[in-house]
Amino acid sequence: MFQEEKPHLRPLPVAAFRIFTEVVRTVCDDTTVRVDSSYYAARPAPIGSQVVVRIYTSTIEIRDHRTQALLRIHSRMARPGSVVLPNNERPFNPSRQTAFLLSSAGSIGPQTKALCQQMFDTEGRVGQRAMWGIVGLSRKYPARLVEQAGAHAIGNRIYRYKHVRATVQRLFEQALEQVTAAPQLALPLTQDHPLIRPAAEYGELFSRAAAATMACENSDDVATAIRARGACATPASSGATSAPAASHPLTGDPIT
Repeated sequence: MFQEEKPHLRPLPVAAFRIFTEVVRTVCDDTTVRVDSSYYAARPAPIGSQVVVRIYTSTIEIRDHRTQALLRIHSRMARPGSVVLPNNERPFNPSRQTAFLLSSAGSIGPQTKALCQQMFDTEGRVGQRAMWGIVGLSRKYPARLVEQAGAHAIGNRIYRYKHVRATVQRLFEQALEQVTAAPQLALPLTQDHPLIRPAAEYGELFSRAAAATMACENSDDVATAIRARGACATPASSGATSAPAASHPLTGDPIT
């Protein structure tokens, strides 16, 4: 049988079969796809479209979702947050997401908006991820602290979200220390004040309230007893019936 099958056999491949994990990803606003906390260029796939990503041990393949055609091949990044996107492919034209982020930053303060604008001018839409982080700081910390951190970042020309977050956390801790270290003034207690009534007046009010409550309870008991007595006197409730009136044996007229 082997001799019969031998003409149909083919040589084994030189390299072993490469094991991969296949996932579906959506192209972000900056023309990249996210894989394991890193971002890889996905052009010519359009923004908002879905692509198939094959994750190998050392490489990343991006394929068309419909035709499975190979679009891009990248070396797999080991450091989280890495962006594999050539400078000539970075979009610098503002999108609706850019306008929303700049508007949100402006509601925090002018320094925060200026910092986000500088991030966008430097990195394009890739910088929008850092802008999202800076805008989100205002949900956890006071806006004035985010403003101070933004001014500090602009003054030192450090346009990084991690730096801004660390500065906000440091300012917040310093504010807490100042509140804790501030002396707590002991307020004197007093029983004599124009707004404080005499104890006898409070006692009289309590007595009146207790008497009114007792009177209401007594009136409720009397009303309950009257209703019960009336119910007992009702013939229908006791089950008693009256005898029929007598009639004349010849005429049938009632005898009065």
